[in-house]
Amino acid sequence: MLVFIFISIAFFLFLSFFLLVAFKKLFIVEDQSKSRINFSIVIAARNELENIESLVSNLKDLNYPSDDFEVILVDDNSTDATFELMEKVTNSLQNFRVLSTKSFGSKGKRAALTLGIQYAKFPYMLITDADCRPEKNWLKSYSKKFEQGYDMLFGIAPFYQRLNLVNNISCFENLRSSILTFSMASIGLPYSAAARNFGFTKRAFEFLGEYSKTKETKSGDDDLLLREAVKQNLKIGIITRQDAFVYSETKKTFSEYVQQKARHTQTSFHYLKKHQLILGFWHLLNLFFLLSPLMMFVNPLIGLLFPSKMIIDLLVVKSTQKKFSYNFSAIKILYLQIFYEILLMIHFLNARFTKIKWK
Repeated sequence: MLVFIFISIAFFLFLSFFLLVAFKKLFIVEDQSKSRINFSIVIAARNELENIESLVSNLKDLNYPSDDFEVILVDDNSTDATFELMEKVTNSLQNFRVLSTKSFGSKGKRAALTLGIQYAKFPYMLITDADCRPEKNWLKSYSKKFEQGYDMLFGIAPFYQRLNLVNNISCFENLRSSILTFSMASIGLPYSAAARNFGFTKRAFEFLGEYSKTKETKSGDDDLLLREAVKQNLKIGIITRQDAFVYSETKKTFSEYVQQKARHTQTSFHYLKKHQLILGFWHLLNLFFLLSPLMMFVNPLIGLLFPSKMIIDLLVVKSTQKKFSYNFSAIKILYLQIFYEILLMIHFLNARFTKIKWK
């Protein structure tokens, strides 16, 4: 039994260290591009009245020549005055356009994004959400990467960190998921991309059949489009510069957070099989270590797996969190790590067996 425990701990330590090393290689600072690739930023908005003015203010202040990018805001059948406000606040901005899916008899986020991309006049697309705030050098960073011939790129999308528990749970989950996502991408296994910070060429989007092959779930337009790009061996890259982060707020209530994560988890049921196997193995291994104290009746030494995991997790988070603009104390890391693992099970069961609510 002692040999088994030693091997288990060594294996978990090896996997964690391997992911950490892969992750660290991502943050080599590159010089910003001096060229000016032309971008079309497409944003689908539904009932986003409270976010439109700050969104437009943020985008018009991006550190990029206004002649070299356009912003296309697409109203997705809002039931409030979102469309009217978008028209009002962009009226004097030459590089902003407003569309509405109502005019075309369509609805849903995919339809809204597709409409915006079809009307885009530039070859490089960037996607974000109406409640998001990109950093000022967002376009510069994508310009540098697209120059290297990438078909698809995705960047880091942290949440604003606040003091309340729901926010901390959301931020910690985002951090742990991002560490895994970007580590996997660094070894050639990209599987997830946040639509809050996502880009691709218009040519690649059309080559993939737009969103026609990503309709297994109502959500997941980002992850499933990435899946199709992986299947077609397109060149996929990542953006890790902190001045290209895209920030947003977390959900305010625990119920909203659980519903959001259920939608995201439902999308993971449609990942490629190799990604499902890798992620399933990793999460089950973590749960085995977390729940090891419950198996101490078999042998008390099994309980050593739990503290080993917590120490390794603490070291991993402490050494990476600032890269994602987070700052958790050691105590918070320990109890949030337990919440994170348990909530993964809850999200899985919620996504599998309950009806998902939508906005």
